[in-house]
Amino acid sequence: MDMCDLIHLKKSGQALTAADWTWMIEGYVAGRIPDYQMAAFLMAVCFQGMTEAETIALTRQMTGSGDCLDLSSIQGVTSDKHSTGGVGDKTTLVVAPLAAALGLKVAKMSGRSLGHTGGTVDKLESIPGFCSELAPERFEEQVNDIGLAVIAQSGHLVPADKKLYALRDVTDTVDSLPLIASSIMSKKLAAGAATIVLDVKCGNGAFMKDPDQALKLAQLMVRLGQAAGRPVTAFLTAMDRPLGQAVGNAVEVQEAIATLQNQGPADLTRLSIGLAAEMLQLATRLTHPADLASRPAQITDPAWPATPAACLRKAQEALRSGQAWLRFRQMVQAQGGDLAYLDRPERLVGQAQRQTLTAPVDGWFDWIDTEGVGLAAKALGAGRSQLGEALDPAAGIILRAKPGMAVRQGQPLAELLTSSPSRLAEARERLLACCHFVPLASKPDSKPVACTQALPLFIARVSSDGQTETLPAHYPANEVNI
Repeated sequence: MDMCDLIHLKKSGQALTAADWTWMIEGYVAGRIPDYQMAAFLMAVCFQGMTEAETIALTRQMTGSGDCLDLSSIQGVTSDKHSTGGVGDKTTLVVAPLAAALGLKVAKMSGRSLGHTGGTVDKLESIPGFCSELAPERFEEQVNDIGLAVIAQSGHLVPADKKLYALRDVTDTVDSLPLIASSIMSKKLAAGAATIVLDVKCGNGAFMKDPDQALKLAQLMVRLGQAAGRPVTAFLTAMDRPLGQAVGNAVEVQEAIATLQNQGPADLTRLSIGLAAEMLQLATRLTHPADLASRPAQITDPAWPATPAACLRKAQEALRSGQAWLRFRQMVQAQGGDLAYLDRPERLVGQAQRQTLTAPVDGWFDWIDTEGVGLAAKALGAGRSQLGEALDPAAGIILRAKPGMAVRQGQPLAELLTSSPSRLAEARERLLACCHFVPLASKPDSKPVACTQALPLFIARVSSDGQTETLPAHYPANEVNI
């Protein structure tokens, strides 16, 4: 084979064979194919696309390019949850212990922040003493013991994706659905969990801003799971505004703690319950593959939630009862974290400098540039421009008002936190530029017709058999009361 031939085939809109993909990915990881040829090929993919068979072949090859975790020694159903990333998205901190409290085994590898989106590992490491690096045997032992461990992604997991993504990032070839789907799913499949639930974000703070494109991505990733023999479901969820009120690292841990103690914001609580319930439902179908819809409605066996509604109720109860909060404490303690900071979470931000941003006018807080909020938090020191860059754990933003509210001039909109006061001025200007207001109507309690319509929290669901349903406004996860 010759790389020039493969570039020509793709440039001409033709499909590569599975053998072609094997040769190319193995050669690139081994260093036999130079970056400039792979960059040319990736650009051809962006223009010509890939068939589903090609995407499956690429995903399979990338999955096997490095270590694949063997979780067979873990007793029970291993389950993973992955988010495509957003602003204020701290759901793993709530969903993982909640799923463990439901009896699932959550052996999770998470990433770090890059750009405007946060990283779960950075958030957990803002807890003094927390260790995100565990030896494989200790990782599995902890999951067997308490049902939960969250660690940093291994450097030996999917090295092909690591090389390809770095190249895509500097050659403007990131925005290709097949390349995005194969990148995400190769890592999830290599991580070894028996079931996977995907949270695909859409809106102005997500990587996929268009709901139609986000849905296509969700559907493609579910089909990649099918091809690998792994049960996968996906939710399409809103990221047209930050999730919750906190954006950063330590401040998001504070908000996750409040949520685990039944005092968190409604959107984060509802999303976490919905995702954990889906993880339970998927695991139930894996262990009891019979059609649950045909079973009697009066089933009360707690080990067999008969319907999605039953799974939602069990997830709600696990949160309300404090069992999820207990699992989170157990995980933090097992991984070296200082529990004193969980008991007094205000200590997590230390002596950070604070500054309040106030509303410049009377009006309806109509719309927010969510990606811009993430970049403002990054300007405070909460995010990084390149992997390996140091973070300020205390840096972040706490939103005191959210779109849909009427505000008065001088009313607090947000609180900015940082350990570097020199960063405040730039971040303040960035954050203020993210906020759009509509003048108050003649009746201050009357919302203008021109106000932007928010996306529903849960937009659609793609089941493990590939069926897509648009979720109605009264989807049960939106009605959970804590």
